[in-house]
Amino acid sequence: MDVVEACKAFVAVSGHGSFTVGAAAARIPQSVASRRVAALERHFGARLFTRTSRSVALTPFGREMLPSARRLVDLAEAMEHDAERAKLRPFRLAVPEVCAPRPLARLVSDARRHDLELDPRPAGPVERAELVRTLDVRAALVAVPPDEGAWRVPLGLAGHADPGAISAVYVETLRAGRAERTTRRRRIRLQPEDDVPHVRDRLTRLCDAVGLQPSQVVVAASLVAATADVLASTDLLLCSPGQADELGLHWRPVGELDLARGYAVTAGSREDGRRIRDLPPAVIGHCLGIPAGEA
Repeated sequence: MDVVEACKAFVAVSGHGSFTVGAAAARIPQSVASRRVAALERHFGARLFTRTSRSVALTPFGREMLPSARRLVDLAEAMEHDAERAKLRPFRLAVPEVCAPRPLARLVSDARRHDLELDPRPAGPVERAELVRTLDVRAALVAVPPDEGAWRVPLGLAGHADPGAISAVYVETLRAGRAERTTRRRRIRLQPEDDVPHVRDRLTRLCDAVGLQPSQVVVAASLVAATADVLASTDLLLCSPGQADELGLHWRPVGELDLARGYAVTAGSREDGRRIRDLPPAVIGHCLGIPAGEA
């Protein structure tokens, strides 16, 4: 027996003094209302109504039980209301600042088909992990080494000049020759998203190995600042192919090194993590910068 539904029928019938009118008010057939009240009477082992051919009236036991039944019905309705509000409450998700608006909007749209109202919060890699720890967001797409992540975003070097037919940019070509030692050295600009050990440290070790100066690897304050420096010079931006296209830059992979960003989901609860992982992986991957067809 569904006690809540039985109590709804009991309260409706008692309020109208009729099974027919009470059932109509509860939007159920009269026969269903009769069965539910009868089941409740069997459950309690006592009659709730005295019945005549024209009306019904509460028994003394029914009058005693009516306040409790009303409280249960009110509580059930309040719970249903809270459940609907909870479904509409935004699910705050920390995402990389490199997520472009259109793919991010597509992710929000797809999440709605899974009854999830995403509220993306762009943040840097360190801040995203901290936002989850402090429960300021329910989940985050965090930076991890590529072989540990669910998503892998290739990285390369991009500049404003077309490199022509070359298939890759070799970092060693940025080393200044003897005749160029008094000129400004070309730099590799890193955006904050790549200021993580599995990207920054690997690139720095490569630059040291091929003889670049430490000053030739620079972490910019923002993607905008890094891009502005690249547009005004021969410097190169470490970025994904999608970012290069969006910024109007010419992208090539790094010749000596396979660099990539890795991403995984972390959440304040197992259920919140599952809800993000249940979203289409390709849509999340496209949002992170993985080329279409590779996510």
